[in-house]
Amino acid sequence: MQEIVTGVYQISGFPNHVINMYLVGDVLIDAGVKRDHNRILKALNGHSVVAHALTHVHPDHQGATHTVCEELQIPLWCPIHEVDAMERGDMSQQIPDNLITRTQNRFWTGAAHPVEKGLQEGDRVADFVVVDTPGHSPGHVSFWRESDRTLITGDVARNIDFVTLMAGLAEPPQIFTMDSEKNRESMRKLAALNPKTVLFGHGKPILDGAQFVDFVQRLD
Repeated sequence: MQEIVTGVYQISGFPNHVINMYLVGDVLIDAGVKRDHNRILKALNGHSVVAHALTHVHPDHQGATHTVCEELQIPLWCPIHEVDAMERGDMSQQIPDNLITRTQNRFWTGAAHPVEKGLQEGDRVADFVVVDTPGHSPGHVSFWRESDRTLITGDVARNIDFVTLMAGLAEPPQIFTMDSEKNRESMRKLAALNPKTVLFGHGKPILDGAQFVDFVQRLD
């Protein structure tokens, strides 16, 4: 586990940076695929964790959620428009239906788990504020800390090529995205915040947020 900025730690699955989770203050954000539970629990050992929050309910973000919440006896918070999907463990309205997503659903999706709180824009998660960023999934949210302009994007954008695993800013692949145009609107919304540090669900952090802003502006 690596501290990226003050109070924000990155936990990566394997290979490194392909699937990221974050500990912000005392809240775990996202939980990889279901086999990642041991990696997450080991990384969190010795840290105070009082809650678990999701950017969105996809197999590579909620996979270990049930196990981690049970082991640590902590409540789950997820986007309000995705509570039903999380509590039923149902990806049918969350992600496009194709061979790849059906395979991921079979091997990566974790068990259903009750949600204590549905996250809405303006809610606080540790010292971050929830920002509504739908598109990649129906109720996707991101997390923003204005004091040092740190942004956790979830899957609104990525900083990795999934074929080569090399760093590079890109939109989320369409095969995993419910509404690509709406996701672009969410990218513009996040770029307008003028972040300094940008953290992704997939890929290495960017410590010069101007790169992210420039990338989004070039899309137009």
